[in-house]
Amino acid sequence: MTSTITAKSSTDEIDPTLIGTHCQLEYCNRLDFLPFHCESCRHTFCLDHRSETAHKCSKAGEWAARRREENLKTQSLGIKKNMQDVERCCASSICKTIIGTSLSISVHCASCNQYYCLKHRLKDEHDCSNQKVSTSRATAYSSIFGNQTEQAKTAFSKLKAWGSAQKANVNRSLPKQRVSPTAARMIVINNLKKTAKGDDKLPSEKRVYLHVEAESATTCSKLPSGAFFYSTDWVIGRVLDAAAKALQVQNVNNEGDKEKMKLRVFHIEKGRILDFSEKVGSVLTNGDTIVLLRGVGPSVIDLIDLTST
Repeated sequence: MTSTITAKSSTDEIDPTLIGTHCQLEYCNRLDFLPFHCESCRHTFCLDHRSETAHKCSKAGEWAARRREENLKTQSLGIKKNMQDVERCCASSICKTIIGTSLSISVHCASCNQYYCLKHRLKDEHDCSNQKVSTSRATAYSSIFGNQTEQAKTAFSKLKAWGSAQKANVNRSLPKQRVSPTAARMIVINNLKKTAKGDDKLPSEKRVYLHVEAESATTCSKLPSGAFFYSTDWVIGRVLDAAAKALQVQNVNNEGDKEKMKLRVFHIEKGRILDFSEKVGSVLTNGDTIVLLRGVGPSVIDLIDLTST
């Protein structure tokens, strides 16, 4: 079910003295001086309804999917690099010269499809007739990186499918009476503070209270969710370690480099994977929800472009 979106107010466009824009969510229509533009449905919203979840976006995830597809199409993976500029040893078995540099250029032999230094560039000099014909580099790259591209597409499809299935669960238990979004959020945060667990020695001004969940399909956690608070000075990687321990999720991030086994932190409100090096205080606020996922790939771009107006 999606929320009703109102047309952009004509006053916002005609009156040059008016600062800000009205939220296009029908029951809100609040004037916001720093409005947010949703790149999925192309509408404008206030701070409280900036996320796709908050305004029940009718085209949730479209912008992220569109951007990811463009990245997959344009990433070259080195295929377009000029082969004569690649540093390598001369293909002659009796030569160890490094070619493809500013001091020693690389010469390509069309007959055996190998690269040689100037001294061995002629067919007679490198015994061309006895050389094995080399496969083209483009074909080799395609073979090596083809599976990685497919894995990236699969990981994103899995993340998108999971997000769609979770839409009904991410809405907060807001009071039934008609109250302002800000007041409703404060009620949720106050309830969260009553149950959240963390380091009691941490000063209250340094705490960020969060809902933390473990996605059951990939993490096999013993505890599905919990309420916790963390320091604003922590990085996301440290939050992941603490959350995985609290929810009893197996964490092998430091034991290998296989992406399919790594845990990642997904930020519901921003609709993206958080980078391990990001600071809690700069990307998370009280009442936000983060989810532990495994094997979904590295961080992706925000679903909401906060720089657009």
